Amino acid sequence: MRTGTADLPLHSGHAPRWLFERMVALAREIALAIVTEEGPGGLLRRLADPVWFQAFGCALGFDWHSSGLTTTVCGALKEGLKAVPEAGVVVAGGKGQASRRTPGEVESACWRSGQDPAPLVRASRLAARVDSAAVQDGFQLYHHVLVFTTEGRWAVVQQGMNEESRTARRYHWHEPARFDREPHAAVTGSPRREVLNLVAEEGEGNRRLSAILACERPGTVVRELQRMRELRMPRRHRVLLSDLDPARIERVLLRAYEAQPEDFTSLLAVPGIGAKALRALSLVAELAYGEPASVRDPVSFSFAHGGKDGTPFPVDRATYDATIESLRRAVAEARLGQNERVAALRRLANLPVPPPTSAPAQRKA
Repeated sequence: MRTGTADLPLHSGHAPRWLFERMVALAREIALAIVTEEGPGGLLRRLADPVWFQAFGCALGFDWHSSGLTTTVCGALKEGLKAVPEAGVVVAGGKGQASRRTPGEVESACWRSGQDPAPLVRASRLAARVDSAAVQDGFQLYHHVLVFTTEGRWAVVQQGMNEESRTARRYHWHEPARFDREPHAAVTGSPRREVLNLVAEEGEGNRRLSAILACERPGTVVRELQRMRELRMPRRHRVLLSDLDPARIERVLLRAYEAQPEDFTSLLAVPGIGAKALRALSLVAELAYGEPASVRDPVSFSFAHGGKDGTPFPVDRATYDATIESLRRAVAEARLGQNERVAALRRLANLPVPPPTSAPAQRKA
């Protein structure tokens, strides 16, 4: 898995209808090409690769460096795959209110295919909980998409925004072995100094003790928090303590105490346990019991048809349409089972494509 960093500035506006319709068509054909050659799992692996995902968005003609690439590409893929249920891949969720409808969309799709939705709903909720509460990096989630197959395999692409810096951060997931230890396939965004990473590998002791503390009566944690607020702490701990109200934390921790979570993943799944409750448990585990938390940031692209904002040249509609038709023909041949099934896809490189209609100077920009 390739990793790296990329600044994704927050941009307003949306893809015009003529472009989004083409994005839907091309996203569908590219997805079908991958599924035909490698199966649904091949598509999930690519979506979990931030470099491939970024290049995918650029090939679809969206702004290469905009935060809107994530939401628009996921929206186009969701719309495109609706028309081909036989592909065996479902996209659930989206931006804002659509993200909250993810569990319902998963359950509806699973009802049609006859599979159990519970593991997928759990995966969706835990992935969102990790990036909104267990990785405290200053980005608030506003987009969440779960891509899953009829065999129960899944990937998540979700994004958060930081209004102060006006940047976005994208989180990629692909069926991690554990939700509480290095679960991400990759994270892209701007590196930050003030990060509390409760799912870092080196924080195993802190997680274990946090889960144990959550099973204690809330007064144990609250007393330690009150004592910490009265002491002179190192700068980082002052920052992490600054907005923790012991009285409010006590009410929230009561839910964890009643649930008696057996481990950190179970703690993440307790309704109402968010960033501040996890931070309180982590701080007490570190400062009172000597199990340090990690502050390592988990953060560690390509034009085919131009870009919506005119960079490096305006979207060439004729070339875009020719690409969609060429890919559609190749996928149709492969799906019909003609002799050289995979070769039909690979012949794309030799298919005649009309020259771009943009001015030569723009094409070279």
